[in-house]
Amino acid sequence: MAELVYPPVIGAARTMFKALDLRFDIQGTEHIPRRGGAVLVSNHIGYLDFVFCGLTALPAKRLVRFMAKESVFRHKISGPLMRAMKHIPVDRAQGEHAYAHALKALRSGEIIGVFPEATISQSFTLKNFKSGAARLAQEAGVPLLPMALWGTQRLWTKGKPRNLGRNHIPITIRVGEPMDTDPGETTVGITQRVRARVQDLLEAAQRSYPVRPKGPDDTWWVPAHLGGTAPPPPQTAGQG
Repeated sequence: MAELVYPPVIGAARTMFKALDLRFDIQGTEHIPRRGGAVLVSNHIGYLDFVFCGLTALPAKRLVRFMAKESVFRHKISGPLMRAMKHIPVDRAQGEHAYAHALKALRSGEIIGVFPEATISQSFTLKNFKSGAARLAQEAGVPLLPMALWGTQRLWTKGKPRNLGRNHIPITIRVGEPMDTDPGETTVGITQRVRARVQDLLEAAQRSYPVRPKGPDDTWWVPAHLGGTAPPPPQTAGQG
């Protein structure tokens, strides 16, 4: 079936990024498979993260179907677009329906995008990962694609006003090599492995980020452990 909505939405996003004069540094897009299913796994620090994750698949001429909370699909504007782009609604009270939908898509050769932290990390550090991405990859027999974003929180994130002016904000993205799953490996083990890889990619993105805070009032987007004033991560135990 022809993709009538997704390509124009991508074009609109690219036009917006050009208008904002965003400075992209994207490495690792060669790791996106040109065919076959895969589960793309990324950290989550801003409301536009799904757009930036999707950009990494364009060189491989792929489209990513993201799993997103069901309320987004009820919105009068975003809902029709999300459905037309074949993204997958997640109702947390009935999560198995979304899981079955994603599994079917993977087996048909789609790339499914997942934010395993489930919500935006306001500390801009990695939260615990839910195990759904690992379960999907293992059951579908497809690789996990680890990815890390940095700088997207400066555009629009939870608890902060949108910054969609022409401010030349750098966006750094790192895509890692595909990670295979062993049928005998536990989902907890797979989840821990992919989280560790996303952490490595995140640290690499942070090290290469070309700007630092301009002053005391501009440290909110930097994690506390890197000298910023973002809230410290919540102290939680165990794997989600």
